[in-house]
Amino acid sequence: MLFLLDTSLESAEGFATVTEWLGNPLVKLITWAVLAALLYHLLAGIKHLVMDLGIGETLAGGLLGARIVIALAAISIVLAGLWIW
Repeated sequence: MLFLLDTSLESAEGFATVTEWLGNPLVKLITWAVLAALLYHLLAGIKHLVMDLGIGETLAGGLLGARIVIALAAISIVLAGLWIW
C-alpha cells in the first residue's frame, strides 16, 4: 500500500499507473483484505478501550463485546468491499 501511495505521488504518470493497477481484480482483492484487517483491528481496539473504562469486564460482557465487534466488522468489511468493487 505504501508503494502504491509513493508511486501515485511521484508524478502524473505514476498516478495514472497506480489508477490502472487499482483496476486489476487481484490488487482490489489485496486492498480489500488489508482494509478488512484494519477495520477489524480498529473495532477490536475500540472494544478494549471501552473495557479499560470498566464497561463489559465480566465474562458475559466480554462475550457480548466480542460478538458486537464481529458483527460490526462483518458489516463494515462488506461495505468496504462494495466501495472498492
